[in-house]
Amino acid sequence: MNKIVNSKKLEKIKRKAIENSVPIIMDDTLEVMEGYMKDIKVDKILEIGTAVGYSALCFSQFLNYNGKIDTIERDEERIKEAKENIKILDETYTINILEGDATQILPKLNDKYDMIFIDAAKGKYPFFLEQSLRLLSDKGIIFADNILFKGYVLSDYNKHKQRTAVNHLREFIKLSTENPELETKILEVGDGLAIIKRK
Repeated sequence: MNKIVNSKKLEKIKRKAIENSVPIIMDDTLEVMEGYMKDIKVDKILEIGTAVGYSALCFSQFLNYNGKIDTIERDEERIKEAKENIKILDETYTINILEGDATQILPKLNDKYDMIFIDAAKGKYPFFLEQSLRLLSDKGIIFADNILFKGYVLSDYNKHKQRTAVNHLREFIKLSTENPELETKILEVGDGLAIIKRK
């Protein structure tokens, strides 16, 4: 792991996010992802859903020298906080915040990414998967967080309040597990983590 982020400052960002009920990556989810990132060459990361920049800073520890992270966020307050938070990063590494709606930004991107992390609007996960596969490098890996959504996705949950999100997450799982070109694992860590690679 690269020592490019001050761990005390990172912990402070984490505590503040939790205190303010900002959804950030859970420790056990991060631990699983770190295990995978140690084994792959990571030059470019794409994150869909920045929040306050905590997860991007965690991921930056696994970037190769001069690596970069593009991360998408539409909430103006969170963008402002994320910009402040990422100042703790060694300037050799870049976290680039793409401001706006991911559904509009993703189709305009043409880079190839070694890792893609999906952690945004659950109702858009099938679209995010489609775009992520387009942008994924040949040996790249996709992680999708909150894929089991409080256990609703694999249950008979059909209440109106969360029905759309649950149905789209079920569609995401179907698309990723039934595609013969993909190798997909669904892990019950955090709120559910999908891990997707090309065969």
